[in-house]
Amino acid sequence: MKTIALKGAPRTELGKKSTKALRNANLVPCVLYGGEKNVHFSVGPQDLKDLIYTDEFRIAGVEVDGQTYNALIKSVDFHPVTDRILHVDLLELVEGQSVKAEIPLRFVGTAKGVRVGGVLMQKIRKVKVQTTPDKLSSFINVDVEALELGKSIRIRDIQVEAGIEIINSGGIPIASVEIPRALRSAEARKVAEDEQ
Repeated sequence: MKTIALKGAPRTELGKKSTKALRNANLVPCVLYGGEKNVHFSVGPQDLKDLIYTDEFRIAGVEVDGQTYNALIKSVDFHPVTDRILHVDLLELVEGQSVKAEIPLRFVGTAKGVRVGGVLMQKIRKVKVQTTPDKLSSFINVDVEALELGKSIRIRDIQVEAGIEIINSGGIPIASVEIPRALRSAEARKVAEDEQ
């Protein structure tokens, strides 16, 4: 799993006035919580790009005042019009302490239904898990090899290692093999010819 290094400048003053001054200086105010103490710092928006704009799950290696913390992004506030990053909350990863995180899904293999003309439709891109920091990974692999035409794979079908618990409801479909219209009409024609 990839760790993105963030070098933060400590924030001594908190409140609306100092936050506004930081944003005017093109900096993003951040807070790191979940450890022994909350750490307030600021970074440049370009430092956060590899952490926020990615389809992988990544960890932040935050360095503030010579101290290094491993953390994951909990929430990001964007400007409603410009999409500029306004604020970032990070959760410190403490060894042995379980955390909740959203991990992207990656499909492995080619579904049987796709080989005969079906189309694999992905319904969800990420699942919410609860686990300890040492079990976090960039992706959760989902084997779709046995998936046939018109069938779905659900959250309960995902195989994860011991110590990882998927929080989402087990009945939610994550992918299905749809029958294309052309294939459906060809099937209907074949049935009609067989009946004659």
